[in-house]
Order: sequence, then structure tokens, then C-alpha cells
Amino acid sequence: MAEALQNPIATQHVPAFITAPGETDVLMQVMAIILLLSVVGFGVLFFRLHTLPEQIAHRRHKLQFEIVAVLGLIALFTHMHIFWIAGLLLALIELPDFTTPLNRIAGSAEKMAGFKPGGGDVELPPEGSTGEPAEGVRDRAVKHGNHAAAKPEHAPARKELSHA
Repeated sequence: MAEALQNPIATQHVPAFITAPGETDVLMQVMAIILLLSVVGFGVLFFRLHTLPEQIAHRRHKLQFEIVAVLGLIALFTHMHIFWIAGLLLALIELPDFTTPLNRIAGSAEKMAGFKPGGGDVELPPEGSTGEPAEGVRDRAVKHGNHAAAKPEHAPARKELSHA
């Protein structure tokens, strides 16, 4: 049947990828499936690559995890890759822990002041807001161990000695 529909000028041998009229083009369907899988695969790879800094920061339990995630989103939506690089660098570097030494210093200062650990956060009402005289506020501060608040307001300034 293919020979009857063929143009008389055409060669007798037709390549396998050329289909007869009215038949299914198998090569086109295979290429459409390959193209679809390639586009989906490239998209998955693209999004996995964009979330790489966020995954690294999450796995290492970084404090700057949220910053890395926001930088990744900014890079994704603005197509400015410097944000992705900054997020990757933040995910890879170790930031020093400043909070532990500061908490230890605060705990030592509370211990020296006579407070229980974590009990140094004593809020004093502003003078005159409760109707108590200033001495009552100072007495309550001394009772709670806050001797700094018990000092008179207008203490005479000490003259600084020479550091020679």
C-alpha cells in the first residue's frame, strides 16, 4: 500500500522514521515523552539546587537557617544568583556562639549580686507611679537584692584617679 501512495519521483527505500500517511508517528511520540521527562527532570534539578543551602543549614542545625531560606527564595524569584551564593556561604560557615559566654557572664554577675540564677531580672516601677515615696522603692530593691537601684539618685561623682 505504501508503494501505491508514494510519489513516483521518490526513492524506493524510505527511512524507518518516515511514516505512511494516516499511521502513528512512533518516533514523534517517543521524542515527546523524552522531552517531557527532560523538562520535568531539569525543573526538579533546578529546584533541588536552589534549596541546597537551605538543606545544608537544616541538616547542620544552624542558627541562621531562616536567613539562608529567605536568601534562597530571593534568589529564586529575582534571578540574582548572588543571594544564592550568600545563602550557601552562610550555610557552610560556622558563626561563633556569642550567647553562651554572655549567658555565663550574666549568671556570674547574678551570683555575685546575690540573686538566684535567672532571678536578676527585677523590674522596678518608675518613681512616683505607685504613689510610694522613693525610699519605699529603694527598700524593696534592697530586699530583692538589687543594690544598684538602692543607690541615691544624686550621688556625688568620684574623681577619677590618674592611671599612671
